[in-house]
Amino acid sequence: MQQIKCPKCGEVFQVDEAGYAAIVKQVRDKEFQKEVEKQEKALTDAKESAVKLAVSEAETKKEGEIAALKQKLAVLTAEREAEKQRIAAEAEAEKNRLEAERDAERIRLAAAQEKLLSEKEREIERLSGKLEAEQREAETRIAAALSEKNSEIQKLRNDLALEKKENELKEKNIQERHAQELKSKDVQIDFYKDLKAKQSTKMVGETLEQHCETEFNKLRAVAFPGAYFEKDNDASSGTKGDYIFRETAEDGSELLSIMFEMKNELDETEKKHKNEDFFKKLDKDRREKGCEYAVLVSLLEADSELYNAGIVDVSYRYEKMYVIRPQFFIPMISLLRNAAKNALSYKQQLAVARSQSIDITNFENEMNAFKDKFGRNYRLASEKFQTAIDEIDKTIDHLQKTKAALLSSENNLRLANDKAQDLSIKKLTKNSPTMRERFEALSREEYSDGED
Repeated sequence: MQQIKCPKCGEVFQVDEAGYAAIVKQVRDKEFQKEVEKQEKALTDAKESAVKLAVSEAETKKEGEIAALKQKLAVLTAEREAEKQRIAAEAEAEKNRLEAERDAERIRLAAAQEKLLSEKEREIERLSGKLEAEQREAETRIAAALSEKNSEIQKLRNDLALEKKENELKEKNIQERHAQELKSKDVQIDFYKDLKAKQSTKMVGETLEQHCETEFNKLRAVAFPGAYFEKDNDASSGTKGDYIFRETAEDGSELLSIMFEMKNELDETEKKHKNEDFFKKLDKDRREKGCEYAVLVSLLEADSELYNAGIVDVSYRYEKMYVIRPQFFIPMISLLRNAAKNALSYKQQLAVARSQSIDITNFENEMNAFKDKFGRNYRLASEKFQTAIDEIDKTIDHLQKTKAALLSSENNLRLANDKAQDLSIKKLTKNSPTMRERFEALSREEYSDGED
């Protein structure tokens, strides 16, 4: 037990250890708190004193720096004013110097300008004299040229007048000739009209045929000595054309063949035919008679601008078919004949190329036939061998069948080998003269190389 005396009343009382410890702790905590508060206050006071001291020192330092800066600024201001005065003095001196130089340059330029003006005036006087001389010379040349041109113009006018008179005379002659031709045509037209009026429809058509045949016979001996131009009398197919033209080349090949149909009718015929009414029959006749071209010589549709313009190609309707007026009968044959002659050389070259191609094809066919036969025998042999192997694997009972299959395959192989041994260049080139010639050429080359 512990005894404790109260400081106020002096009474002494006892406490146990736990109570004493609590009282000690209480006293100690209060003292510690007081000490802490005391220390905090001391620290706060010290901190405030240090801050005030630092602020005071900073303000003192700042005031000193401001004073130094003000002093420095005053020095710089004084230096700037001095520099301004110096620069102003130098600028004034430079200005005076430049004004002096400018006055001197102005005087020099004035003197140079005066000198240049004097030289220019002398040059202008010289050029003016030269220009006047050249102008006088040019005027002289122009006058001479104008005189020459006037002479040429007069000559051209005379030539033009003469040419005009000649043209008038030619025009008059042409008009007179045309008038005579028109008169002759009118007489001919009247004659044909009268002739048509006296003829039947059949006679009108026959007249056109006779006209074309006569026109052809006039030139047959000179232009078409080897040509055939006769009426088509073969009506075995049910129809026939009017005329067939055929011509052969020097090598005997056909150069040109044309099936002609001539159509005409009376002017007063009630039912008027059209050219296209006869296209189908003409195309059929051309094909049945083996002709290359079909030409309709027609006087039908006399007012048609299309058929009156010249040769009309109607191949868009029927292959290689044309419609012409009688006056284009001979020119049409000549055009087709010239085109056929131009194409003849190409046809001959094509025939040679085809012949060579056929030779090569025959050679290839022979080779392919041999390959097919050999391949077939080989395939059969392979199949028989496979059959034999399968039969051997299956059962012993099939040995006879296997033996037959083996014998059959051996026979096929023997046949294939015989065919292979029997194959020769001579047999391969039997139906191919082109390949035979090439192999013979190779043999000759090898023989000549051996001799060398």
